[in-house]
Order: sequence, then structure tokens, then C-alpha cells
Amino acid sequence: MTPKQIDIFGAGDFSPTKKEKKKAKNKKGGAKKRRGAKKAPMLIDSYDASAGGTAKPPAKTLFEVTARYSAVAVESSRGLTVSSAPQLEKTPPKKIYTVSEITRKIKSLVEEPCREIWISGEVTDFKNQSGKHFYFSLKDEQKNKIRAIIFNAASRKIPFELKDGLELVCRGDIDVYGPGGYYSILIDFCEPKGIGALQLAFEQLKKKLLAEGLFSSERKKRIPFLPKKIGVVTSSTGAAVRDIINVLTRRFPNVEILLKPVKVQGEGSAAEIAEGISTLNERDDIDVMIVGRGGGSIEDLWAFNEEVVARAIAASRIPVISAVGHEIDTTISDMVADVRAATPSAAAEIAIPVKAELIAMLEEKKRQLSFALRQSLERRTQELAKLAQRIPDLRRRFPDMLRATDSLRRSMLIAVERLMERRLQSVAKLASNLDHLSPLAVLGKGYSVVESSDGRIVRSAGSLKCGDSLKIRFVDGFANTRVEKVGR
Repeated sequence: MTPKQIDIFGAGDFSPTKKEKKKAKNKKGGAKKRRGAKKAPMLIDSYDASAGGTAKPPAKTLFEVTARYSAVAVESSRGLTVSSAPQLEKTPPKKIYTVSEITRKIKSLVEEPCREIWISGEVTDFKNQSGKHFYFSLKDEQKNKIRAIIFNAASRKIPFELKDGLELVCRGDIDVYGPGGYYSILIDFCEPKGIGALQLAFEQLKKKLLAEGLFSSERKKRIPFLPKKIGVVTSSTGAAVRDIINVLTRRFPNVEILLKPVKVQGEGSAAEIAEGISTLNERDDIDVMIVGRGGGSIEDLWAFNEEVVARAIAASRIPVISAVGHEIDTTISDMVADVRAATPSAAAEIAIPVKAELIAMLEEKKRQLSFALRQSLERRTQELAKLAQRIPDLRRRFPDMLRATDSLRRSMLIAVERLMERRLQSVAKLASNLDHLSPLAVLGKGYSVVESSDGRIVRSAGSLKCGDSLKIRFVDGFANTRVEKVGR
């Protein structure tokens, strides 16, 4: 069979030219690069013309024909006659990956393009690992899930409480975890969907403390009228402390002030404020306490919305005046404190009265008291004068009053004597009647009373029988006897 005896479907004469030989060589060299490509191979038909057959053998791929074509070309160049189809070349060995290799390949394909991506979803399967790391999943409306992790460094910066059902918008990096065979998103920032993170944290803590009764008016303490020493918990460098000191000393120049300097914003400020409140409570000479700072953004004022500060204020035995920001600002500390002041200056005004006003008030009270005493003295003097005017008249009337008194005394004695006489006569009459009715008077006339052995009076002989013991009572004694005969 000569090369011209091979027919390629739709290709005509198969005899290779120089250009085709070069192209075939290049294709062979690039076969390794094309390995693994999944393009559908071109189908060709061939048959053995020397066999005189008209039916075409099964279709072959372009790769197989190219290999056959190359073999024929080589044999022709050597002057050999090919009597049968050449054998196909061996398929190059397949690339087999290890699990680690394919994992690294997936990591390189996924992690680099998915850095600092934003994703939204609903929190589910939330777990707080040792109070530090947060583990949960984010799911969407189609119930698709992705694992999510927030490590301690990022979780400490989240002001609100994470829980199942919360809609979040998160930023993070996709991470492929080889040992577990899964991917997740490592979140470095998140906020509630549709509401600010700080606002949500504010509402969550407000609801919690309200349920515990920390905002109740019954637990709030009264501010003393005139404190001797005032404690102040604020920054030592801000405008608030200057305002407080200026107002306090202007209103009451010799008031004692004890400042506990603390950070009022930034990391660690809430813990410092709470510690400052606790420190002043260890003293027994503080009468009232001002806790606060000047104005700022919600982020600047946030330390006074922290739970640790709220609980320190609630636990304070010293009355607390909260003064955070401006009048439009309201913090959790304001709600827990015994009194809320619009500004630090207003807190100082609430804490202590004006000394000059107190002195003026005392002078006015002194004047009012003096006037009242004079009025009372004048009234008493007038009453005494009226009584003195009645003394001469009493002197003239005194002898007549004595005579009238003596006459009344004699009349009373006579009336008493007559009453006693009438009462004695009545008693004598009653005694006489009793004597007539007395059984002893009857016995004195010779009668006696017979009693049975049980003390009953014997009224009839029919109640007696022989042998009964009887007692006969006389006016001056008694005698015992026995019945020997009963007759009628």
C-alpha cells in the first residue's frame, strides 16, 4: 500500500508535503501542552483500497490519523513500502494530584481573588468559643450557607451582641481549610444589615438593663442638699473638667473637689471609667459624684454606653450625676445614673447650690424670724395688758365671791346629810323585811328542818323508809337520827 492509497474524508490526496511534515512535527511537540483538552476530536474515515472494498472502516480521531500519517511519512523517506497501517503512539502519562496539591491549587484559585470581599446573610449556628472566637454560618434566602469565623482580635471590636437570626453585612477573606476540606470566610468587620452597629448595641443593652430594673426611679438616690466634698470622674485634660471646676468654685468657693482622671474615649476607656467610680466608692468622705465628658460623635461618647460603666454606676453607694456630651446626647449612663445633666456645667449646678444665694436666703430667714418674734411679743404684751386691766375689778368682786362660795359649801353639807339619812332609813326597812323572811326566824319559833343523808330537805314521810339516816336542824344546832318506823 502506498501513501496515496490512504483516503482522508474530505481531505483528498494524503501525500505529505514539506510544509505538512513541518506542521506535523510542531503538532507532535505541542501534544503535551494540549493534553487534557476536552475539545471534540475531528472524525475521519479511512479504508484499504487494495482490498477492493467499498465500505469504510470505523471513524478515527485526528490524533490517530496524524500518528499514522507521521509513520507513513517516515517509512516513505526511508524508501520502505508500508503493507499495513502503522501502530498508534502511546498516550502520554496522566497527571495525578495528591490531596494537598489539589488543595493548594484550589487555594491559589480561590483565596487570592476573594480577599476583602463583602457578603451579607443571616447568622445561624452561632457559637462563642471560650468567650473569644465566634463561629457561625451565614445563610441566604436560598438556604445556601458559608462558614464564618471571627477571631478574638476582631470580635473584641464588635459592640453589639451576635445571635442567631441577625442579618449581617460582613467583610473578610475566603479561606480554604485543607485538613477539614471546606472553605469559610474569615471576617474582620461586620455590622447589622439596615441599622448601625452602635445603634444596635445601644438598643440591645438598653433592653437588657431595663428588664433588670436598672432604670427604675425607685432605686435612684437623692442628691444631698449641701455636699462637703464632690468627686469627679472625667478626663483631666478635656474642657469638661475645667467647666465643672469653674462652675463648682464659682457657686461655692470653698467646696472640696476630688478628681479621678480617666480616659473618656478610645480603647480601654470604659474599664477606666468603671474603675474610677469604684475607687471613689471606697472613700467615705465623698457626698456626690459627677461622671461625664464633653460633646463628641457617638463613637467618642461610646464608653458611656458600655455595660461595665452602667453597672458601676448602678452599684455606686454615692449618688451619681451623669453629664455626657450635650443636651441632645443620651447615653446608657444617663439612664442608670441617679440624675442626668444635659452638660458637665449643668451637672455642677445640680451638685451644689450657690453660696451667696444660701447666705441671702439665711439672712431673709433671719429677718422673717425676727419679725415673727416681734409680732408674737407684741401680741403677748397686749394680752397681758388686758388681763392687768381686769385685776381691780376682780379685787372688788372677791369678797362677794367668797361669801357665795361659803353659802354653797353649807348648802352642800346640808344636802348630803339629808341624803344619807334617807338612805339609812331605806336600808333599815330592807333589813327588817329580810328578818321576817329568814328560815332562822321560823326555827326560833320551835320548828326544825329535816335533811336526808345527801342534804336534801325531807318534805314528806312518804319519801322515807326504815333505816334512813337523817339530820334534824334546829335554830341553835342539829342532831343525827335513824328512821325506825314510817307511819301515816
